Amino acid sequence: MNEEEIKAIPSNRLQFFPIMMFATVMGLGGLTLVFERLSHIFSFPSFFATTLIAISTFMFFLITLTYLFKIVKYIDEVKKELNHPIRINFFAACSISMLILSAAFKEYSLEVSSYFFYFGAALHIFLTFYTIRFWINNNLEIVHSNPAWFIPIVGNLIVPIAGVGFFDNSILTFYFAVGLFFWIILFSIILNRVIFHNPFAPKFMPTMFILIAPPAIGFISYIKLTESLDFFAQILFSLGLFFTILVAFLYKNFLKIKFFISWWAFTFPMASVTLSAILMFELTKNSFYMFLSYILATITSLIVLLVAIQTVKHMFKKEICIME
Repeated sequence: MNEEEIKAIPSNRLQFFPIMMFATVMGLGGLTLVFERLSHIFSFPSFFATTLIAISTFMFFLITLTYLFKIVKYIDEVKKELNHPIRINFFAACSISMLILSAAFKEYSLEVSSYFFYFGAALHIFLTFYTIRFWINNNLEIVHSNPAWFIPIVGNLIVPIAGVGFFDNSILTFYFAVGLFFWIILFSIILNRVIFHNPFAPKFMPTMFILIAPPAIGFISYIKLTESLDFFAQILFSLGLFFTILVAFLYKNFLKIKFFISWWAFTFPMASVTLSAILMFELTKNSFYMFLSYILATITSLIVLLVAIQTVKHMFKKEICIME
């Protein structure tokens, strides 16, 4: 954008404040969990985790308050997002952010963790049914499908990770079963979309990283429920690693993409596979997983730092929260 175009953008950004902003909390919260585990398993300084949880919590409440103001002042814009075949999926980023913060706060305050968990779990199951109803009642096209569809449904896999000690295992298994079932179904639809139809628009290319999250999170969730590193658990971990290597092979697809808020889709999936590698080392004590954990933690940290810098940079350039 040149200076004249920037000046022409309305100064009131609230009207076009996107629900996708909650993805920033998912990315920062995911990195918080990574550094919490690094401090426990590899004796990293706890300063990084405590700093990140403070930033993540601040960002959550800032974004939540901003979006609540948008609901009050621009309810029609919110309704448009709720009826948009792609943006509707990002509303679950709010409930997932609560669940991630719940898991992170378990190290500091069980009471705060429980508040985030109960609100997050209740909101997420509501959004799960709301989104499925939207899919059933609307005439969607295959071009509307992209990995962001995983967010509201497969996000149920995160509930058992945060919920151990808060809910009975039978309830947590319900969430796990829903997430695992729809991961398989939605993956088939998205694979069909990727192979047999036009490629994603550039702004949605980062969502390819979301393919990493379901098996990686599913692995952690399964271990939380069963406390067993059995054959199925190793399948989930291996699939998470496979999709991580796959998106690495697709690196050229991401190099020339200009900045969109969807860049935050790079962050949480990378945090997920990093957490799964750390857990695998914790369970097996195999040095391979220790080195893998270090490598993935470094890559995840650099990605979050890069995306955060680009977000701030484009906010100052007034290229975020504008009408598309």
